[in-house]
Amino acid sequence: MGAFVLLLKDYEDESVVIYRFGPKEEIMGKIELNKETRMFSELEPINNPNHSNQFYFDRAAQRMARCLVKEGGLFPEKMTFES
Repeated sequence: MGAFVLLLKDYEDESVVIYRFGPKEEIMGKIELNKETRMFSELEPINNPNHSNQFYFDRAAQRMARCLVKEGGLFPEKMTFES
């Protein structure tokens, strides 16, 4: 089974970036990446019993880490994780 996570940027400044994340725009939580400490925080869980919050959080964090490390710290307005 494949995985799909949609990420939509909510906020960004020099120290943090916040994205909404989930399987679709109607079912989303919020994740924050502190660019200085490289630590992720869950600001809001996905509020849907049919979707595993940890599953989507882990994949959203993985995609954001790629932006930080491999893409020079550039965070687009919209991105996806697909496998």
